[in-house]
Amino acid sequence: MANLLQYESSPYLLQHAGNPVNWHAWNDETLALAKKENKLILVSIGYSACHWCHVMEHESFENKAVAEIMNAHFINIKVDREERPDIDMVYMGAVQIMTGQGGWPLNCFALPDGRPIYGGTYFPKQQWITILKNLADLYKQEPEKAKEYAVNLTKGLEHLEMPKPRTGNEFNINSLKKSVQKWKQSFDHEQGGPNKAPKFPLPNNYLFLLHYNYFEQDQSLKKHLELTLTKMARGGIYDQLGGGFARYSTDIYWKVPHFEKMLYDNAQLISLYAQAYKLTKNELYKKVVYETIAFVESELMSPDKGFYSALDADSEGIEGKYYVWKKEELEHLLKGDFKLFGEYYCVNETGYWEDDNYVLMRDTDDSSIALKYHITTEELQLKINSCKETLMKERYKRVKPGLDNKILAAWNGLMCKALAEAYLIFDEHKFKDLAIENAVYLKDNYCLDSGKVLRVKNKNTLISGFLDDYAFVTDAFLLVYIITADENWLNKCKLITDYAINHFYVKENNTFFYTDSSEEKLVVRKAEWSDNVIPASSSQMAVNLRKLAIYYDDENYLEISKHLLNAVVTEIESYGPGYSNWGLLLLDYCMPQTEVVIVGKNVNEKLVELYKQAAPNVIFAVSDKSAELPLVKNRYVHESTTIYVCKNKSCLLPTGSVEEALTQLGNQH
Repeated sequence: MANLLQYESSPYLLQHAGNPVNWHAWNDETLALAKKENKLILVSIGYSACHWCHVMEHESFENKAVAEIMNAHFINIKVDREERPDIDMVYMGAVQIMTGQGGWPLNCFALPDGRPIYGGTYFPKQQWITILKNLADLYKQEPEKAKEYAVNLTKGLEHLEMPKPRTGNEFNINSLKKSVQKWKQSFDHEQGGPNKAPKFPLPNNYLFLLHYNYFEQDQSLKKHLELTLTKMARGGIYDQLGGGFARYSTDIYWKVPHFEKMLYDNAQLISLYAQAYKLTKNELYKKVVYETIAFVESELMSPDKGFYSALDADSEGIEGKYYVWKKEELEHLLKGDFKLFGEYYCVNETGYWEDDNYVLMRDTDDSSIALKYHITTEELQLKINSCKETLMKERYKRVKPGLDNKILAAWNGLMCKALAEAYLIFDEHKFKDLAIENAVYLKDNYCLDSGKVLRVKNKNTLISGFLDDYAFVTDAFLLVYIITADENWLNKCKLITDYAINHFYVKENNTFFYTDSSEEKLVVRKAEWSDNVIPASSSQMAVNLRKLAIYYDDENYLEISKHLLNAVVTEIESYGPGYSNWGLLLLDYCMPQTEVVIVGKNVNEKLVELYKQAAPNVIFAVSDKSAELPLVKNRYVHESTTIYVCKNKSCLLPTGSVEEALTQLGNQH
């Protein structure tokens, strides 16, 4: 018998639809049932690509004896953390207060009114049974004690991640210098990244360091950045055959990944490697961008040009099976080319993993191998590409990892932005077309005329947007405006942002909350301040508001952005990796602000040329017709394209020459 999850659309929830546990989805009816039956709630949270979620399901949730205990004493709710990050945020906070750590699967027990009392992450079956029985007994025999736990935990949750506002708006580059000096102490100077395992790519961390180094010209930082980006691109965390990055490396060498591939990682890594190429012209970085976009387009794009969420780590129940190779298999498939390929991709003790399997990775550059085999680097690449084609044909015959086909607004915003950036840096029109098609898909399906944004929309599920959906869709549309010269995209950004200010921002607290004030209320209303694998929604809103303030000459936007940043300057100084997107914003406020306005019948060519060479903090405004935007208004649109470089709200002499405009921009290092 299938449980009620059979009526949901989330792949993660549907995975549990055949469990003997009487699972419910999170909704008003389920919460009312808990109160009516006066039962504790189990909120069990995970996502489709989560390895240990699958393990706990197999051990406990598929077990009839365990299910009987769960069904008798609890209202059991399954939550997809990617669909409902607001619920995850509350109960993850509770588990972190209780245990000092978090992760998924997340299992949190709560009173019938939703207030948490106990929780943890993965539990082996026997321990899980003991916990279930103990909590059922506690609630039956000592309900007041359970309520006391709930009161204390809820108080703790209310104070979590609520910084105290600071006064004054003077931002100083010394805050960032302090931050980076402290940060450097955790660098791995051999393998790049942090000096610990597991290693997460954390794209926004490196984007901040890249931009900071552009202005500060720190040679040791430059060396660390190039080491990290190269090691990641050559490591097993990067799919050397099919492109795209796995979520993280389990070791310090970027060698053996946790094999799931997430849209949000790959979108941000495309942006990072594109920006890194812009500043270094390293061809490896360009290759990573092109291959990763090809992977996303091939494996994660819907027919409507939306982007799916993830590919699972497991195939046929075995983690990484789709991606790894046995030596004999490679010898059989590649025949005479095996020796060369094996040396190129470390089919040796370097790339050996376990159970006779090898993870393809690199530890030598092309020229060294070409020299050894007495061929040119061009000939080497032809041979390697031929081998890759052979292996990809073979890989396609394998059972593919599961696909999570949710299309989330926030993550699509990240990918849309990445494509637009890649177009501006590589002048690849296909990237521009994909960015625009995805933006139109988001606008038509996820953005309402009121400015409200949805998070998920499909035949069974409609979930209102959270702050990250507003933040990252706006961030994407800002770039779509630039690559299209269509002011409607910018006006859409303003509409979405005004809705977010009205429904998410509380002026008295100087806080953007994560949830819409007009939507469902959870036991506490949370704010998201610290940047993680994905930047905090609050930091991205603050970044967007600064840009919109410049476009629309709007002091209110600027004031909110500065107030938000003020609240975290101390945190930036003390722990840069947790506040890197805020660090990017602080960097923008510390550096001289320059705008480049391009008007004319054909702005694209000059836009791309300028973008490729301009400093990372330059703000572009573009128009191919008369426009109402303050930055563009009253600028005459000629047949020929005109460029205005503006500093401190005044513009230098207009020019039609990119070279002259770059001279006016000056050396901004």
